[in-house]
Amino acid sequence: MKRKERKKQKPGAPAWMVTFSDMIQLILVFFIMLFAMSQVDAQKFQAISDSFRNRTIFDFLPSAVPMDNPTDSPAHNEKGEKENDYDLPTSKPEEESDEDEQEEKDSLGELMEDVEHFLQEHGLTNVISATRTERGVVLILPENILFNSGEAEIIESAKPFLTEVGTLLSEIPNAVKVEGHADNRPISNYRYPSNWELSGARSSSVIRYLIDEYNISPTRLSGSIYAETRPIVPNTSPTNLGQNRRVEIVILEEQAELEE
Repeated sequence: MKRKERKKQKPGAPAWMVTFSDMIQLILVFFIMLFAMSQVDAQKFQAISDSFRNRTIFDFLPSAVPMDNPTDSPAHNEKGEKENDYDLPTSKPEEESDEDEQEEKDSLGELMEDVEHFLQEHGLTNVISATRTERGVVLILPENILFNSGEAEIIESAKPFLTEVGTLLSEIPNAVKVEGHADNRPISNYRYPSNWELSGARSSSVIRYLIDEYNISPTRLSGSIYAETRPIVPNTSPTNLGQNRRVEIVILEEQAELEE
């Protein structure tokens, strides 16, 4: 009898290993994709998505997604090249800002000199004091030359002083703020329940006087009420209390707005 010949097996791994390795590779790729998707930056993804919907973003920005580690001086910026034809506006150069600030200081200095000269010429330096602040020139009128104690009606003896102040204000175009101040002693009566009402009524009286007597435009004038909240000296003596009871007329810098 002839002996049966055995079939020779092909060398290498069995056929089922090919399928198994393909499956393992697909599973590995699947988990890599899951891991990559879990690390997406939501803000960057949204920025990229928006850039495709609205392409105009590329006209103004070099990239819709901010760089994690941007360089301080990109090469094209160091050379002074423009990024595109629609460069965003830049802030005012420091030299121009310094020039504007110097011009403002000069204008306030001239205004202060004019006011001091006016007060000296009319003999008001012992009655009305003038100081210069960042807002402008401040004229301080104490209570005792304008009102009786606890009242807001301008007394007759105060009108010559206000006449000079009105003459000064009518000669300059600046905006003016009238501020009412009081000491910390409480007041309570049927007309003025507190220092707020009293100081407000006093500033209003001065404003009305300037408008009625000197035809100063109401658009140039504004009033503020501070009561006892802004003393210039401690309320520790009768003299100090008298200094804190005052009306301040602030001649604002020419370009200043009344709301400031």
